[in-house]
Amino acid sequence: MDAGNALLEIEGLKTYFETKSETVRAVEDLTLTLKTGETLGLVGESGSGKSVTSLTIMRLLPDRVARIAGGRISYLGKDLVKLTDSAMQEIRGSEISMIFQEPGTSLNPVFRVGRQVTEGILRHQGGSYQEARKRTIELFDEVGIPDPERRFSSFPHEMSGGQKQRVMIAMALACNPEVLIADEPTTALDVTIQKQILDLLRKLRDERGMSILFITHDLGVIAEIADEVAVMFRGRLVEQGTVEQIFSDPKHPYTKGLLACRPRLESTFRRLPTVSDFMLANKQPDGSYEITEKEMSEKEIEQLSMTGRGRLLHPESELAAMGHPLESLHRSSDTTTVAEDQDPLLKIENLKVYYPIRSGVFQRVTDHVKAVDGVSLKVFPGQTLGLVGESGCGKTTTGRAIVKLANITDGKIFFDGTDVTTLRGRELRKFRSRVQIIFQDPYSSLNPRMTVEAMLTEAMMLHGILDTKLERRRRAAELLEEVGLEMAHLRRYPHEFSGGQRQRISIARALAVRAEFIICDESVSALDVSVQAQVLNLLKDLQEQHNLTYVFISHDLSVVKFMADMMAVMNEGKIVEFGPSEAIYEDPQQDYTKRLISSIPSDSLDLIRERVRGRKKRRSENS
Repeated sequence: MDAGNALLEIEGLKTYFETKSETVRAVEDLTLTLKTGETLGLVGESGSGKSVTSLTIMRLLPDRVARIAGGRISYLGKDLVKLTDSAMQEIRGSEISMIFQEPGTSLNPVFRVGRQVTEGILRHQGGSYQEARKRTIELFDEVGIPDPERRFSSFPHEMSGGQKQRVMIAMALACNPEVLIADEPTTALDVTIQKQILDLLRKLRDERGMSILFITHDLGVIAEIADEVAVMFRGRLVEQGTVEQIFSDPKHPYTKGLLACRPRLESTFRRLPTVSDFMLANKQPDGSYEITEKEMSEKEIEQLSMTGRGRLLHPESELAAMGHPLESLHRSSDTTTVAEDQDPLLKIENLKVYYPIRSGVFQRVTDHVKAVDGVSLKVFPGQTLGLVGESGCGKTTTGRAIVKLANITDGKIFFDGTDVTTLRGRELRKFRSRVQIIFQDPYSSLNPRMTVEAMLTEAMMLHGILDTKLERRRRAAELLEEVGLEMAHLRRYPHEFSGGQRQRISIARALAVRAEFIICDESVSALDVSVQAQVLNLLKDLQEQHNLTYVFISHDLSVVKFMADMMAVMNEGKIVEFGPSEAIYEDPQQDYTKRLISSIPSDSLDLIRERVRGRKKRRSENS
């Protein structure tokens, strides 16, 4: 087939979910075309219908609650909507394959990864087990899994997130499909692993002539890989065009909002714009939305760079000692430094967290995993310290050690002058009321059997805050309003909220005990970019209102630069670079830091045009 021919055509697709109270129109009148050898990027926030679209194509939605209410999905002349289950099984996996969002839950934890890939090969292509095993090892090598023969026998839990995603890609490619559907394949991955996965998908697409439907909420990722872009909002297609058209001249206010709310390394914004700054969406009786565009004035855009406090840096003498004297820094006029005689709120000295490796019949300790290996840091009151690095670098373990959720092998942690490592019982509980942690996944960190009110008031009661149940309930309602929720939400359970709302509840819970120091552990990494912008703005607002001190942990250097005054870059359990966040971005000293920065997806128009020209050249050479 020649590049550019329509391979998969969706016309007027409608996918509805039936509940006891209403019909949810998850996809409404969607029309898309995926061409041979091209990548179509499908973009939107959670609830936009993009993942439901992919599951509808694959016919993986449960019949008891979901139905295709109209439209057709044409693949090489076959209408997938009308195919029988057995006919669809022959296409699924062999001609149209899918990479799911979370490889950790998509892979069966009780089977070795090699067996899970050979199963599909044997099912669709037949042959012997030895042939399927050989093919699987070749695939593992093709997708860049190190030592593929050994990894064939690994269980999912023995592999990193990036390696598990590569197994999923190998599984999807096993039967040489014509169409690959990639549903958020890089969400929550480190930027370096994300770059590797994107490079791999581009390489496989070009070498195999595959077509890819790439689904994501991140337009930065789309800029790196897509030829065409389709933007969905609340089940409907609102804009479509080439990647260059979408990024150079977006037409729909929703697209403009998605593009604007991504934190960028080069941005000077102190507050991020959100989708609501560009449009109002009013739901109509028929379930559709009336969109009203809002224009941001130059004054409003300027306010985004002016609103909020300037950076609060370490004392001048310490900046000079670390190679960043104040006079050499590019900084705003309201950048301040901590007074020379100010004591740090948190001081970490040579922190080590080792995990023993046991082997042999008697399970003797033969070695150690050095998760944190000699970390020393200071954080001053009202400051935000950014802790950045890849998965496994030790940043999360450092955060957990601060609140004594990880056993410390050696070193000292002082909070407000008190040695945390010696605290027990009542003193430890008192410390934890002042220091709280917000985890990456709010759904797993909130008790599914407790209402929001119960979670907030229980925390107050445990720490002796306020005297009566009524006072605690009033305070819980105030906290919800403070984080952008409503009093009516007190009676709800975690599953009744979106991801962004659940993260707001986690923030309210931290504030309920009057915390003054909060560790944010990858607290926005899995959120839509627009929701991420709202949560980041909220954290900054709360910091000003309550003089909070943050340790902000993330693998995304652009988010850390937006949030942090000072930045520490971690690798293999050690701090490899430390200094003002803007200085590290402008002039990184370590190769590791440079690699992190270069791995961040770029939506620069010049780079997009360069990639488009490269694609056209390669395709003309292959035709």
